[in-house]
Amino acid sequence: MKPLENLNIVEFSGLGPGPFAAMALADMGVSVTRITRPGSPAPNPASGTFLNRGRRDVPLDLKTPEGMAAARDLIRDADALIEGFRPGKMESLGLGPDDLLPLNPRLVYGRMTGWGQTGPMAHLAGHDLNYLGLTGLLSLMGEEGRPPTPPLNLISDFGGGGMYLAFGLICAIWRAQSTGQGQVVDAAMIHGTTHLASFIHGKRAQGAWHEGRENNAVDGGAPFYRVYETLDGRYMAVAALEPVFFATMIRTLGLDARFIAGQGDRALWPEMAEVLRQTFLTRDFDHWVALFADVDACVTPVLNMDEAQSHPQMAECFTTAGGVTQPGPAPRITPWAPKS
Repeated sequence: MKPLENLNIVEFSGLGPGPFAAMALADMGVSVTRITRPGSPAPNPASGTFLNRGRRDVPLDLKTPEGMAAARDLIRDADALIEGFRPGKMESLGLGPDDLLPLNPRLVYGRMTGWGQTGPMAHLAGHDLNYLGLTGLLSLMGEEGRPPTPPLNLISDFGGGGMYLAFGLICAIWRAQSTGQGQVVDAAMIHGTTHLASFIHGKRAQGAWHEGRENNAVDGGAPFYRVYETLDGRYMAVAALEPVFFATMIRTLGLDARFIAGQGDRALWPEMAEVLRQTFLTRDFDHWVALFADVDACVTPVLNMDEAQSHPQMAECFTTAGGVTQPGPAPRITPWAPKS
């Protein structure tokens, strides 16, 4: 039995973060009914639209009395609702919180937006890069002296957006079940992304974050937290932050022991980085993978997507459905049983 099999959620069809939150909850057993537009092609998770898995689709025309009545019937019995429209859209349809909470007083109303429900930019469109830019975090990413590097759209869309929506919904459902009082979950990507960056904000508050890109331990500034090219054009990820791991890496590579004592000496970093760069360029990818395979030094291969799916450590991260390999439900949750 999955942990959330007793819950029912109605999802209004959308893009990206909202569907991701619904997928994550469906993976955990939530019964998700998605309201779609009549005539929309039925999403097929087996074709690669993995965010659409685990749903029952119900096409409804919300501009007709019949469609509206059917939607309200679904919501009347739901534990929660997910919508990802611009602020005011659901209210204009007669499906806002003030319309639906009287119908279902314990309903948790989940709202997924980029900018939030209020504020001077709430009415504007945007994408992950826009939200990430406004939080200040994009200014920290990339190479010194070059424009900030757009990362994959995982940070604001899915990390600061979809995951926070899913988390907020479960928290609010728990509260609603104990009090009988409905809740509104306002999951704004700029808010979730800012919260996700609490570590960085904390470092800045401590005066422990150096301004500028590639100027800190975890932004590519430190030579022991970088990606290095190999002889054959592949890459190794080096994240030997702690002294014990850094020392093990230096000894494994056969490099000058003075680097071990000087790990934290920023004046030594340029020389250290150049030595590491030249060292990794002397041998091919397979050599370095084999050398560090069982060495506790936080040095690992940068795999391509196909290699990741076949790596033995990654085996349980994927599942196969309809003959298609896709990321499996996460995290894994299993009943505990005492060892015999």
